[in-house]
Amino acid sequence: MTEFTTRLQNAIVLAAVVASLAAADATHANAASAETFYKGKTLRLIVPSGAGGGYDVYSRLLARHLADHIPGHPDIVVENMPGASGILGTNWLYNIAPRDGTVLGSTFNTLLTEPLLGNVAAKYDPTQFEWVGSINTQYNACTVWHTSSIRTIEDAMQREVRVSTTGLTGNSAKTPLMLNMLLGTKFKVIAGYTTTGMRLAVEREEVEGICGLSYDTFAAANPAWLQDKKIRFILQTGSQPSKALPDVPLLINYVKDPLQRAALKVLEVDEEVGRPYMFPPGVPEYLVKALREAFNATMQDASFLTDAERMRIPPEPMTGEQIEPEIKKAYAAPKDVIAVAAKLWPPGLPKKKSQKE
Repeated sequence: MTEFTTRLQNAIVLAAVVASLAAADATHANAASAETFYKGKTLRLIVPSGAGGGYDVYSRLLARHLADHIPGHPDIVVENMPGASGILGTNWLYNIAPRDGTVLGSTFNTLLTEPLLGNVAAKYDPTQFEWVGSINTQYNACTVWHTSSIRTIEDAMQREVRVSTTGLTGNSAKTPLMLNMLLGTKFKVIAGYTTTGMRLAVEREEVEGICGLSYDTFAAANPAWLQDKKIRFILQTGSQPSKALPDVPLLINYVKDPLQRAALKVLEVDEEVGRPYMFPPGVPEYLVKALREAFNATMQDASFLTDAERMRIPPEPMTGEQIEPEIKKAYAAPKDVIAVAAKLWPPGLPKKKSQKE
């Protein structure tokens, strides 16, 4: 080995050490800066629904533990901002909320693709939020009461199956109607129930089931149904089976048309991301980094996991770094794929009129 080569190798090693030390110093400086910023402050956590709902319950669980891992340990106050099926709070976070790191938000997973599908009331761009993390995925499933003669999704293709829902814009209405289009099932959606009432309707056998709620929703709201095997799962959405439902068939495996399959992949981002948390656009990068690290640490915290287990909430976390590219990929889908997705999963409000109209 020549003297020049030896010196070159030593220089490379030295440069790597210096770069590593500089990165460590930058990380330490950012942590110190985040601590200085958050010490003595209050972090507002916006929930776009009323108190007592699923997103509110999840957010209050997170708020009880997140501050332990944020530098400076700020107080966290959960604020409910319901309206327009979550759009009011999501619009506010994107357009009005301070962008200084003092306001964090959650949003309904179904709102992630609303701007993409043409909902003109959705005044936000999901690709521009600073994503912090998600507590779990939220795959939808179709269920029937244990006394129903419907045992498989194929059975639902043979005769009418009444399913309950609150309104015609939620998952429990859109999912069965989408299945009718894709698979030729004969779900009849009965709307107008309250959230509690749609479940009571199943117990009273006014309807045969509910199609469009996630397993974790049943686990939190109706654990006895699962323990006593009162409901039967006949189909689930998503790209892979839920850990709790390994043997329940996937919708994607029944769909053969390439364009429809591509459209389902676009819609899957809602379920993959599940129950997400984000900053508005423009929050300083060092604070985004600090909150992402705090969120990830919270998901591993023993006290958080114990609390979640007590509440029958099974965490399947997703990091902010994982969420961001998934949303951008959905928004980069070809126009013909997006058009099919909008037909399968109509946006909550009328689409923007084209110039030809």
